[in-house]
Amino acid sequence: MSDIEQPSLFGDPDDAPRPAKGAAKASAKVTAPPPAAPVDEKDLGDGPLHRLMDSNFLQYASYVIRDRAIPEIEDGLKPVQRRILYSLNQNDDGRFIKVANIVGYTMQFHPHGDASIGDALVTLVNRGYLIEGQGNFGNIHTGDPAAAPRYIECRLTDLAATQLFNDDLTEFIPTYDGRKKEPVVLPAKLPLLLMLGADGIAVGLSTRILPHNFGELLQAQIAILQKKPFKLLPDFPQGALVDVREYDEGRGKVRLRAVIEQKDEATLVVRELPYGVNTEMLIASIEDAVKKGKIKTKAIRDYTAGKVEIEIALAPDADIAQAKQALYAFSLCELSASLRPIVIKEQRPVEMSVHDILRHNTKRLVELLRKELQIERKKIDEALQSASLVRLFILHRIYKRIEECKTAPEVKQAILDGLTPFRDQLRRDISGADLDLLLAIPIRRISLYDLNKSRKEEDDLLADFAAVEQNLTDVTGYSIKYLKNLYRDYADLHPRRTRVEAFDAIEMRELTAKEFTLVHDKDKGYFGYDIDGGEPAFHCSSYDKIILVWNDCRYRVIPPPEKLFVDKNLVYAAIYDRDRVMTLVYESDGITHMKRFAFGGVIQNKDYLCIPEGETGQALFFADNQPATLYVKYAPRKGQQIHQQEFDPKKIAVRTPKTRGIQITTKRVTDIATQKPRNWDDKAGPKGAFLD
Repeated sequence: MSDIEQPSLFGDPDDAPRPAKGAAKASAKVTAPPPAAPVDEKDLGDGPLHRLMDSNFLQYASYVIRDRAIPEIEDGLKPVQRRILYSLNQNDDGRFIKVANIVGYTMQFHPHGDASIGDALVTLVNRGYLIEGQGNFGNIHTGDPAAAPRYIECRLTDLAATQLFNDDLTEFIPTYDGRKKEPVVLPAKLPLLLMLGADGIAVGLSTRILPHNFGELLQAQIAILQKKPFKLLPDFPQGALVDVREYDEGRGKVRLRAVIEQKDEATLVVRELPYGVNTEMLIASIEDAVKKGKIKTKAIRDYTAGKVEIEIALAPDADIAQAKQALYAFSLCELSASLRPIVIKEQRPVEMSVHDILRHNTKRLVELLRKELQIERKKIDEALQSASLVRLFILHRIYKRIEECKTAPEVKQAILDGLTPFRDQLRRDISGADLDLLLAIPIRRISLYDLNKSRKEEDDLLADFAAVEQNLTDVTGYSIKYLKNLYRDYADLHPRRTRVEAFDAIEMRELTAKEFTLVHDKDKGYFGYDIDGGEPAFHCSSYDKIILVWNDCRYRVIPPPEKLFVDKNLVYAAIYDRDRVMTLVYESDGITHMKRFAFGGVIQNKDYLCIPEGETGQALFFADNQPATLYVKYAPRKGQQIHQQEFDPKKIAVRTPKTRGIQITTKRVTDIATQKPRNWDDKAGPKGAFLD
């Protein structure tokens, strides 16, 4: 907040009329004003404050989008990058310059302080294309920051110095304070946006464009000019692996993986990192996975310096292939990046594919080369005009005519009269600038004039002029040759570092199938993976869901619990499978029923019943297998003829949990088994029959 007092939007209360002494008592007798009339909500959106906020917000949003966060498609740069490069060009003398000096010079064009300038400059140096650094510019592998700007130096690379600047093709505008002029865009002949990549968050939108290989971009531009198909794939300075099956010309997503090698039977070594990940981030993610029990390691040792080298010593019982998959699954050794290529085109944010961006850059390259050729042709034409004038002026001794002239007009007229017979040897009519040129020739040059040398220079200029004319008749062909020369000179300096592969899907549940051991303490009624005592029930993954069933036919699906009180009436616990067929025998209102069902879809942590709504039941038998026979024994009762029966559950159709079971008996059941009990009498009683 500013220390300057802000005026109230509703007027300064100090300017309001103050009541006279004694008016307080009188004011108490004044009746309350009537309630205000209801305000139409439509009227609230058209007030001066609302309009002011709308206007200011739109201006701010537009400024952030166009002048800070989103790159310009014409030269592929954000404003701070463009101003840094322009400042370096303005101060370029071939030697290294203190970064602090460049930051200070750039602040004359950039109104956002030195920190953003310094960070952007360090990023450009670490990209390796446009700015060469000397000193400690940080480490992209470890994330270590650069040294202070006063200790490090930089200068333009040869590639940037020759391909980004041309004042004859640059439009300038006043800087933010009006003291200097800065370029609107640079006449860059390189596809900088796709070379460098871009990340930016603006108001209401963001952009993410991955960097690409320099040589491949040039080859793709040649293919565009030759009207051939081409393909662009990302390439990162850190190397590593990339899966581009969903790249969709830069509008989809990619999966990035570290390069992991096996050192010995118990050690893995990370050699290359995914784009955007440093060693500190990676080690922290591995340690977090170890704490959660997803990866078993003994130690993690970081030997990274010029190259990445992180050794991961595994636990003695760890499977090395499974551990490698676990690193990809549960740490930053693998990550997915969603992409959205948004650029500023004609002062507006536009979403374009990387192929369309490169086509636009290629079209602009052709136009820039055409304009350069036209400018070069004009310069050669002027040089030929000057050479012809000097030759005629000296060879025919026209300078002798001005010896007796007494006024400047007479001198100029004498020269014009002397050159008039040779008009056909000139490129154009003689101008005042031509006359000034001739009058500025020193006597020494006239006395040492070499006609043969002059003829040779003119012949060379004519040859250059003819070559420029030829190139202008086929600018596309000239552009192809230009790109091929760039490729020959610079492509080897920037080889592809990232390998393109298709990654196999990793089954998280398979990797963590034994992550937790769930224990059921039947005596105390607890169930979970952090329980002292009890009997191990089964292994599970943190990605599994657990289903619990109680003897009152209630069931619930939950994540693997750490320690959950389930009382002593839990009859079933397992990994939830919605399609698994369950067999249930339950007693309700003195009648015993049997049913087969699948749980189907459920909501976690919500209780359900596997019997019809409104009924109360007692589970006598519950299993997730498909028994061929159930052996049922009944309690003895006076006059009872049948004491045991066999039932075939497979004869019952599979239904939903809420369906009523098939009635099997009204007798009191004492035991149900899937195997024939020892005291079973094969001759006693008929086969069980379903009564419904």
